[in-house]
Amino acid sequence: MDQLPACPACQSVYTYQDGALLICPECAHEWAADGDASSAAQVRDANGNILQDGDTVTVIKDLKVKGSSTVVKVGTKVKNIRLVDGDHDIDCKVPGIGQMGLKSEFVKKVTD
Repeated sequence: MDQLPACPACQSVYTYQDGALLICPECAHEWAADGDASSAAQVRDANGNILQDGDTVTVIKDLKVKGSSTVVKVGTKVKNIRLVDGDHDIDCKVPGIGQMGLKSEFVKKVTD
């Protein structure tokens, strides 16, 4: 019998294969069966630049803040971003607004 690798997210040994994917029933993490488990998907900005933790980005579109009447304006510079998994793949602290999640498609990387 073929031994499946442990989940790279939670190290569970109860993984199973579904087509070309390996799935962890404990944390619901999915990854490619034929790929390297350590290769994570790269997060890219609106221009296609690869983003990393600690980067500085600029907002390229006015963004309404959910549950509030405030707006994150175009050109707002956000420093020291943190990449996370999920729909909003950037966690950051926006000046004048506070902690929030952003989608990478609405930011561009600032090169120093």
